[in-house]
Amino acid sequence: MAAITHSDIVKAPKALLHDHLDGGLRPETILELAEAVRHPLPANDAEALGAWFVAAADSGSLERYLETFAHTVAVMQTEAGLHRVARECALDLAADGVVYAEVRYAPEQHLERGLSLDAVVDAVNAGFVDGCAEAAAQGRPIRVGVLLTAMRHAARSQEIAELAVRYRDAGVVGFDIAGAEAGFPPTRHLDAFEYLQRENFHFTIHAGEAFGLPSIWQAIQWCGADRLGHGVRLVDDVTGTPAGGDAALGRLAAYVRDKRIPLELCPSSNVQTGAAPSIAEHPIGLLHDLRFRVTVNTDNRLMSGTSMSREMALLCEAFGWGWAELRWLTINAMKSAFIPFDERLAIIDETIKPAYAKLLG
Repeated sequence: MAAITHSDIVKAPKALLHDHLDGGLRPETILELAEAVRHPLPANDAEALGAWFVAAADSGSLERYLETFAHTVAVMQTEAGLHRVARECALDLAADGVVYAEVRYAPEQHLERGLSLDAVVDAVNAGFVDGCAEAAAQGRPIRVGVLLTAMRHAARSQEIAELAVRYRDAGVVGFDIAGAEAGFPPTRHLDAFEYLQRENFHFTIHAGEAFGLPSIWQAIQWCGADRLGHGVRLVDDVTGTPAGGDAALGRLAAYVRDKRIPLELCPSSNVQTGAAPSIAEHPIGLLHDLRFRVTVNTDNRLMSGTSMSREMALLCEAFGWGWAELRWLTINAMKSAFIPFDERLAIIDETIKPAYAKLLG
């Protein structure tokens, strides 16, 4: 069978669960918005700026990786800027063949020019509505759900959780916490997670990226996370390999697999932040072979110079995967989405399965 190409993958339907709005801006948009708000940038043309973001993020350190967001967040402080970034996000994902996406951002980071939290959410939601409508008109339908993120080093998680629940019927489908893991355990935000559980609301937690198994354990057993944002260090609780016939799971890894807790793995980003040594050595291969609920994601398309199609193409090259594996990853993601079950099932049965049936021949 001929190798699957990037252009082949673009045409296949994809589901994306872990994508940061402030990590996916078009470089030309950053330039135009930065000029309007007089924010200095490290480069003055789109190609050079895009290259700077990838190089600056490629440090092997999560903390340095996060520093690049100072420039994207700076240009997302007005209703017009937020609307434009969200609209373009929907269009860019749809052009890459994504049919369902959950895009996350932290409203508390967009208040520097006087916007209220509600105004931020309204602007982003309107941008996504317009972007999805344009994509559908172009013959590339996409559905976008929003995750509101609280920063784990700050003290606004309860407020953001309440904001997310308030917008639960207006485009917001879940909650998240993000930011540097070391020194800022998810248990600092227990009040917010307990509130979300009382409200029957979905949430994911960044865990097991820069920090190891304790972060994952706390996210699941103390906080009750529905999914793990990254969770790549779960492999530290696995010994041996299926191929070697000696694979063994520790108690935590076994629990995560038994409970079918989804892992929002982001291969290129994980390599950039030092959570994985390379794509070829990324734990996604082992976790796939052990049949964890693996999903593949972009994390930050600008900083990683990536897309869903590129991530999948890299995995096909590294692990010899084909359409069957890409179908499995896509259905895993759609099963794990935070929209209602019947709506997930409709996308799987009406869009994903028929398309992959043709691709599989």
